[in-house]
Amino acid sequence: MEKDHLEILLEDISGKFDLVLEGHEALNRKFDAKFNELNEKIEHNSFLIGALNQKIDDVDNRLNDKIDHAEQRLNDKIDDVERRLNDKIDDVERRLNDKIDDVEKRLSGKIDAVATDLSAHRADTEAHHGVWRVKEGEE
Repeated sequence: MEKDHLEILLEDISGKFDLVLEGHEALNRKFDAKFNELNEKIEHNSFLIGALNQKIDDVDNRLNDKIDHAEQRLNDKIDDVERRLNDKIDDVERRLNDKIDDVEKRLSGKIDAVATDLSAHRADTEAHHGVWRVKEGEE
């Protein structure tokens, strides 16, 4: 009887052990399926991240090109404005120098004429010594 009982117990344990092994295999398959699913998702996400990085790089390159182009255009405009203002300043300086030279010539001529008139007047006054007398200071 004990032998029969032991055999029954062994068969029962063996059946339960087989159930544990089947459960283990089922869990193993589930883990493998989830692992494969996660790997697929990771690969897909890696692809998407790569695509996004490429888009970001493209946008970065386009914006850098636009910035460089805008900077060049602005530098060209600044250079053009500087040239035009320098030309205007040079023109104004030339015209003012011409006016100053003209005023200097006219005033120089007038001063020379006044000096000549004053000299002539003095000579005339000194020629009439008895009638007119030039005073050089307080007497």
